[in-house]
Amino acid sequence: MSKVWFITGASKGFGREWAVAALGRGDRVAATARQPETLSSLVDQYGDKVLPLTLDVTDRAADRAAVSQAAEHFGRLDVVVNNAGYGHFGMVEELTEAELRGQLETNLFGAVWVTQAALPIMREQGSGHIIQVSSIGGISAFPTVGAYHASKWALEGLSQSLAQEVAGFGIHVTLIEPGGYATDWSGPSAVRSAENPAYADVREAAKSRSSAANPGDPAATREPILKVVDGDPPPLRVFFGAAPLGIATRDYESRLALWNQWQPVSLQAHGSVGT
Repeated sequence: MSKVWFITGASKGFGREWAVAALGRGDRVAATARQPETLSSLVDQYGDKVLPLTLDVTDRAADRAAVSQAAEHFGRLDVVVNNAGYGHFGMVEELTEAELRGQLETNLFGAVWVTQAALPIMREQGSGHIIQVSSIGGISAFPTVGAYHASKWALEGLSQSLAQEVAGFGIHVTLIEPGGYATDWSGPSAVRSAENPAYADVREAAKSRSSAANPGDPAATREPILKVVDGDPPPLRVFFGAAPLGIATRDYESRLALWNQWQPVSLQAHGSVGT
């Protein structure tokens, strides 16, 4: 049976590729973007299989209205993809309050508002799948993108709780954790803080690491996203790309080693030393 998708940020990047993947196999898609004209080519190619919707995910009321409209239009809601987001580049000391709040409003709160709007519909159906677009930056961290990490680490924890809360209703939750891809995440879509010259060396080292990376092809994620959506059961977490597993392995091995090294202090803090 074909599925009905609701995809935020469908104008480009992963959102666009996954809309094409779904539509290409006969599914129907409510595609959202802040600028509706960016969705016109999807409508031209796939006709009434696409419901284009104008949406700024930071507007909670608009999120509820868009999700409701999609469900009413197609008669159900099977897959919700919280893809809308952007990267903010800036050292933690450089962040303004407005910049940090803006990153969280889009990447975290936008996903929460859309999820909350979809859950009553999915509970009534007794089925559904929430796809949260996280990142390798949702479980590991690097210099210059602290605000971005804050938004994705928060999304990870919230979504892991959510998965346990809604499992009994037949609803699944998946965190997609991509590595670097050839999108405009670090280009036109990015926001950058005013630079403090004290961090020039840190910034240069981060740029060198980034330039040495081998980004993935967003179009290559079309078949994988369908495999995730069709999984029985689908995974709670899945990496997209070649680099994330190695990064996560090194990071988690380091964490475990450090926790074990300091376990005597941990026990002392519990009051159980010598017992």
